[in-house]
Amino acid sequence: MIKKIAILALVLCLVLTFLSPTLAPIIAQGQGQITVSNSTAKMNFPLSLDFSSQIKSNANITDVRLRYQIEQMSFADVTSEAYIALTPSTAVNAAYSLDMRKIGGLPPGTFVDYWWSVKDAGGSKLQTQSTQFQINDNRYQWQNLSQGKVNLFWYQGNGSFAGSLMTAAQQALTQLAANTGASPDKNINIYIYASAKDLQGSMIFPNEWTGGVAFTQYNIIAIGIGPNDLSWGQGAMTHELTHIVVNQVTFNPYNELPVWLNEGLAMYSEGPLSSQFTIPLTSAISHNTLISVRSIASPFSANSDKANLSYAESYSLVDYLVKQYGPDKMLNLLDAFKQGSTYDGAFQKVYGFDMDGLNSQWKPWVATQYK
Repeated sequence: MIKKIAILALVLCLVLTFLSPTLAPIIAQGQGQITVSNSTAKMNFPLSLDFSSQIKSNANITDVRLRYQIEQMSFADVTSEAYIALTPSTAVNAAYSLDMRKIGGLPPGTFVDYWWSVKDAGGSKLQTQSTQFQINDNRYQWQNLSQGKVNLFWYQGNGSFAGSLMTAAQQALTQLAANTGASPDKNINIYIYASAKDLQGSMIFPNEWTGGVAFTQYNIIAIGIGPNDLSWGQGAMTHELTHIVVNQVTFNPYNELPVWLNEGLAMYSEGPLSSQFTIPLTSAISHNTLISVRSIASPFSANSDKANLSYAESYSLVDYLVKQYGPDKMLNLLDAFKQGSTYDGAFQKVYGFDMDGLNSQWKPWVATQYK
């Protein structure tokens, strides 16, 4: 689940260049001799990923294809193939540009594996060995700090700034484990851009309010935090980190979490609600206009007032479940979702009631918490 947090927009092109080593040819059959050399991958970040190579044979080359895999959390290995248009010849300069706008872009830190498949008129075939490279934003001089399963990358601010963010990350993981029993089982890379503007420049079609993104399928977080925004940044990073961990422990091919549970866990990790959320929650309680649990299982309203209420209710629902039934039950709930349970099925299995039952129990409780 990608949750995007607040502020500004900019369109900006970063350039990342990656030179891959020459690929060793593998001759599969035929009388010819096919070779692939000078294979390169170059990314004009965030807009395109460009591949090229020089291919030779003693017979006319008739078919060239580029195959690649983007490494991400998945239950199936997905290989993409691009057919390279060419005029048959014994020497071909092959090139292919992958338009990032068609796939939504890739965050820094992503790994891509690629290889070439070639045929010639003499019947020879070749498939090169796979080459891997990692996308990195070379416009900035990144520094790195690692602890446990968290790798933090930043380019503006001193070591104390990075250390404060790392401390916040570790505290968030500790608190999440205490509240839900969930902990990361894969490494998480966090890229700290110096501003929301810099962050937005690294994305395809960002919203003007985007300040942070959890790329859950890649276990990567990108967030704009300047040295003067440390307090906000710690909370925002905690929020996104929770999304990553929750996705890791519930990842399955059948179903996702209800939106309110996913967002509620992230907000709960941040700590007590601010007035931005307590005011609409208190008002909804007093006017009997709370949104039902089942309604906020789907994406929240684009209306800011309704969205704030939805986030506030999400926090309160998680608060209710943890306080009334304990963190062990919450971990059991997440495990039920990992097994592919439906929304109602998961709650019925763990708590003995469905989401409508939760709604009936939670409403009188929340009314006692916010007066």
